[in-house]
Amino acid sequence: MKKSSQIINLPVISISDGQQVGKVKSLVINPEKGSIDFLTIEHEEWQVSVRAIPFKRVVGIGEYALTIENDHAVIDLNEIPIANQLVNKKIKINNTKVMTRKGELIGEVIEFYADEETGHILGMDLKLGDRGVTMLSSYVLTFGKDIIIVKEDVSQGFLENALQLDPDCNNEADKTVNEDVVEEIDDEERVLREKQIELLTGKMVLKDIVDLDGNVLILEGTILTMDEIVKAQAKGPSVVVELSMNVEA
Repeated sequence: MKKSSQIINLPVISISDGQQVGKVKSLVINPEKGSIDFLTIEHEEWQVSVRAIPFKRVVGIGEYALTIENDHAVIDLNEIPIANQLVNKKIKINNTKVMTRKGELIGEVIEFYADEETGHILGMDLKLGDRGVTMLSSYVLTFGKDIIIVKEDVSQGFLENALQLDPDCNNEADKTVNEDVVEEIDDEERVLREKQIELLTGKMVLKDIVDLDGNVLILEGTILTMDEIVKAQAKGPSVVVELSMNVEA
């Protein structure tokens, strides 16, 4: 588990040649998945293009550096439409207000924590007036550009400290709560996926659809079947959105 502040500004080191290829500039949040999907990096020689590393290409995040296998892990955002779209959404978490779906202002995020293996956002530190708490991310409904929307019973997701976010530190009570949340999410996701298949099946694709690594997933002109749609769903919500926006009306 890492704080966002422990990742930003870390040197990025290529393991294959032992050279620094830049440093972490920002964390690109996927609001649908609730995860860090990319890390933008900067280098004094890059003046125009914005470059990034897919989080799944990160080998490790240490105290002094973030490591990748080689510089092939670095991509130009202009070449990956989905990644570029996420950057343009400008979703930030720190210094963002937290509000319930009924409009009650809860507090403000001062820090957030992510799983260093998957990039999944585990929770965040909130400032609630004159006190602070740590909130489980499973209570978040929407990661918005200006506001984070949470469930009405969000107080049940308040923890005494961030150490309790670490999966290795969860007690049995936490485990039971998380299992209930996962079951609820699974049901909602199943219904959503079935609806996507229903709406997209039989439609023609108007442009090549690529995955987060830039590989062509579905060719332009393809008449969508359930197999192609399921393949897109497996690559994540952002790919499905890209597909949905580029089919015949």
